[in-house]
Amino acid sequence: MKKPVVLILFNRPEMTQRVFAEIRKYRPNKLLLIADGPRPERDGEAQACAQARSIVDAIDWDCDVLKNFSDENLGCKRRLATGLTWAFDQVEDAIILEDDCVPHPDFFKFCQELLDRYANDERFMIISGDCFVPRPPSYPFSYSISRLPYIWGWASWKRAWKHYDISMKAWPDFRDRGGLEKMGWSPAICRHYRKIFDDTHAGKIDTWDHEWTFSIWNRGGLCIFPEKNLVTNIGFGEDATHTKIKNRFANLPTESLVFPIKHPSALEADLANDLRIQRKHSALMPKVINRLKYAFYVSLPHKKLKPS
Repeated sequence: MKKPVVLILFNRPEMTQRVFAEIRKYRPNKLLLIADGPRPERDGEAQACAQARSIVDAIDWDCDVLKNFSDENLGCKRRLATGLTWAFDQVEDAIILEDDCVPHPDFFKFCQELLDRYANDERFMIISGDCFVPRPPSYPFSYSISRLPYIWGWASWKRAWKHYDISMKAWPDFRDRGGLEKMGWSPAICRHYRKIFDDTHAGKIDTWDHEWTFSIWNRGGLCIFPEKNLVTNIGFGEDATHTKIKNRFANLPTESLVFPIKHPSALEADLANDLRIQRKHSALMPKVINRLKYAFYVSLPHKKLKPS
């Protein structure tokens, strides 16, 4: 049975059209639409939001369409957090795409099979369509089990999302008892995430996904990503909320996945591979540049949100 699809859109009708075209090929039985409202100080944004919303009116297959559209602008953090909570109040599991994440057709099939396979295994919390650092060609399985939750096209279950906490109230205790270190991360990686989580917990960053990462790690959750990249992010640029600075992961090509899926023999996170990925990320973007980009991002005029 086809899985519900959640599409998150805002003010980019051209990108929304590309993502919606791929959803139309999948033809889900249920489509849940989440949209933020325009910012009144941005000229032309109300029209752009209206155009993006009109695209998803073109449903030409038998589909139950549910809409959660905000009249006011809530910002990235509150809009996605409240929207996804609404979505998982409607369905038991879902495939989730933002308006700049264009999936390969195999992405839907991959998520659909694994949502069913791990539906009752509470260790698993997210299935991703992203593969930024591929395994060697000799790797015998179709996906890796990881601690790294990629969210440029993903899927999850209501049972997992119920642990999402926008306030990150458990973070200070997790940090102070060495939770990051106990995960096996290197000192540099621990420092990196400690800074991000501290700033997110303090309301300095208007985003929702760091809270999701922490919610997964606080539960000891497992993540899945495929051996081939199944989603490309086309949203890098000045009009993006977060991905303003283009890097080598922008517009990353997608590839077909070989079916039937070959499942890993060990259902546990591969720490060695996670560390390999983190090292390659560091090599691709040196620490100094990372710090400069992060400092620039934090300096942007995000809404300061108090934990709730």
